Amino acid sequence: MFRTFLTMLGVIFAMLILMLLLGSANGMSNGFNKIFAGTASNSLFVWSQSTSEPYKGFERGRKINFRLEDADILKKQIPEIDVLAPRIELGSHNGIVTVYRNGRKSGSSVYGDYPDIDEITKKQLVKGRFINSNDIAANKKICVIGEETFKLLFDKNEEAIGQDIRINGIFFTVVGIFKPSKNINIDGENAVFIPFTTFQKAYGSGDRMGWMAISVKEGKQVAEVEQKIKKLLKVKYDISPKDERAIGSFDMSEIFNNISAFTVVLKAFSFFIGIFTLLAGVIAISNILLITVKERTKEIGVRRALGATPKVVKRQIVLEAIVLTSFAGLIGFAISVGILGVLDVMFGSGDEFPFANPMVSIPQFLISFILMVGLSVLIGLIPANRAIRIKPIDALREE
Repeated sequence: MFRTFLTMLGVIFAMLILMLLLGSANGMSNGFNKIFAGTASNSLFVWSQSTSEPYKGFERGRKINFRLEDADILKKQIPEIDVLAPRIELGSHNGIVTVYRNGRKSGSSVYGDYPDIDEITKKQLVKGRFINSNDIAANKKICVIGEETFKLLFDKNEEAIGQDIRINGIFFTVVGIFKPSKNINIDGENAVFIPFTTFQKAYGSGDRMGWMAISVKEGKQVAEVEQKIKKLLKVKYDISPKDERAIGSFDMSEIFNNISAFTVVLKAFSFFIGIFTLLAGVIAISNILLITVKERTKEIGVRRALGATPKVVKRQIVLEAIVLTSFAGLIGFAISVGILGVLDVMFGSGDEFPFANPMVSIPQFLISFILMVGLSVLIGLIPANRAIRIKPIDALREE
């Protein structure tokens, strides 16, 4: 009995290691998803820079300035674009940014935006609302501020919604407070958002556009859309097709794809290592059954003499292998669930480390369990075949 228990420990630890590896890999995958939550995985950012090559009579170093009409042109000519949000930043427009209230300054970044930006980089609102279409149509002097901006301009328990702040001498009413993402934070922790149309009138930016935040339709390649955008803009602004510096871009999908590929490889590697560990545990079961067959030689001989067929004897040995392996595997699985639960409590709630809900999925468990049982059947055939080779007369002569 004790020997059987020790043999089962091999399968228990093998199943435990397999489930912990798979669960940890899932936890890392979920953790990365949590980090990027609120940012479109198929997003792209495009901005203007200076030319690096002369073209059509223009010298190199020419500054390119995007116009608001570019957004309409791109949306019409590139059907793969799902959302395109024009953006402009106050500092990039006139170089001076002063956000203050009652003698207190925040040093905030100020962005002119359309409501569509919230579909690409989601804002976690703490109070109030975000910019809407009515604000754009009516050129309303409203703003949405970050929690860091609130702390710098308001007292701790002060109500900010409905209060005014001054941005470069112009009053804006606070309608929302957002909580910046601690993970992927494109706009910074200390930011103020105002309607794009209000920005145009208040600060005289005309039809100038700083950059574009773009999301691509599902199933479409972001890199291909990026090239189409650059090609159209290069033609419009007389930029050399070979100029790689005039238009800057950042493909967010590359990060998502790289992380996705990493987690897939990690899961495959975990399963590969776990299966070989499980195989070692099942082989231990086979070894103990070989010893058991030898010890039960007389019993097998008696059964054969009483009419038991080789098929019946083989089935009994294989069933013993399945029962021992399955029972040990379930124990290992139960222990692993408990350990993964503890790991989730310890690391799953933080934002510093990509780890969340490190549990094994039902398909993963079923595949592992079926594979384990399948291995036990194959390994169990070794002692089973040895048992049926025992001749009844020789077995009865065993002392």
